[in-house]
Amino acid sequence: MITREDIEGLDFGREVDMDDYQRQARKFAIYDKSYKVVYPTLGLSSEVGEVSDKLKKWLRDGHAEKEDLAKELGDVLWYVAILAEDLGFTLSDVAIMNLEKLDSRKKRGKLRGSGDNR
Repeated sequence: MITREDIEGLDFGREVDMDDYQRQARKFAIYDKSYKVVYPTLGLSSEVGEVSDKLKKWLRDGHAEKEDLAKELGDVLWYVAILAEDLGFTLSDVAIMNLEKLDSRKKRGKLRGSGDNR
């Protein structure tokens, strides 16, 4: 199980503004704009699979290179940033909407369960 200490151990002493990250990430987005939204969605799906595979091996083998996992999470973050931008949102927009959704669910006692509109 990944602990808070594991995550904090990956801190390299730098903070990044997520909207600035999103602007910088765009420089590396090389795909035909006719595939806008579709390309980053497919890439995101692929990268999430890579994260899952690393976690699977961690469970199987009992150890993992956490920095390798963090690098895969960075790839996930890149695709999320590009997909959000293709949809017209900043990462801050997405984060705020998510926190508002989670807060609403918590207030209504709906953090557990399934479904988008709990």
